[in-house]
Amino acid sequence: MRANYKLQRLYVPHDLAQNTTFEADKAQSHYLAHVLRMAEGAELLVFNGRDGEWSARIEALGKKAVRIAVESQTRPQPPTPDLVYAFAPLKVGRLDYLVQKAVEMGAGVLQPVITQHTQNTRTSLEKFEANAIEAAEQCGVLAVPPVRPPLKLERLLGDWEPDRRLIFCDEDAATNNPVPALRSIAETRLGLLVGPEGGFSEDERRMLRALPFVTAIPLGPRILRADTAAVAALAVIQATIGDWS
Repeated sequence: MRANYKLQRLYVPHDLAQNTTFEADKAQSHYLAHVLRMAEGAELLVFNGRDGEWSARIEALGKKAVRIAVESQTRPQPPTPDLVYAFAPLKVGRLDYLVQKAVEMGAGVLQPVITQHTQNTRTSLEKFEANAIEAAEQCGVLAVPPVRPPLKLERLLGDWEPDRRLIFCDEDAATNNPVPALRSIAETRLGLLVGPEGGFSEDERRMLRALPFVTAIPLGPRILRADTAAVAALAVIQATIGDWS
């Protein structure tokens, strides 16, 4: 069932059930009352990543908080996506875009990775989480992917589950077409690794290619920026062997 994009959607931490109420937090209350100027009785949708999506109404507009009444479930909670999205943090701005698009494209876990050419090593997990929530609210996603603490590439690979196929974007691949390599993958549990602005180093590329659970794919004949490559890779994976197919 597709999302209703005509109504405001709000991610909340509260348990959701019919005929329950809760108070929105300070920031959400300000947004609903003073930015959107929603009146008492206004309808919206709420979700928490556990209980599905619910129709709700503004029950009361207080000086400090907005009280929301939950009415009925509009969509059940779907299975959580099982795609681990591992990425080298980019510069601020482009990084926000990258996280938001990963959520839209069905990432189930967000895993920052520090590589040799990573320029932004000071990552804010709180900002990642805020971007993930914003993307979920805007795009009808019901599960907000968790954000894991950053790992160095060597640690990520050392701890990787061997039955989960890791796909990495290799700009030095001999072909331009990623589809044959993707269709050869037998595993259903997947991960995607996207490198930094400067790409992977030669040592990192050799290390990745030597691992039995890794598949390298190209992304066409043009050199893509890291944030563009992320969206392109997620799209071709989902369309070929992911939840679009």
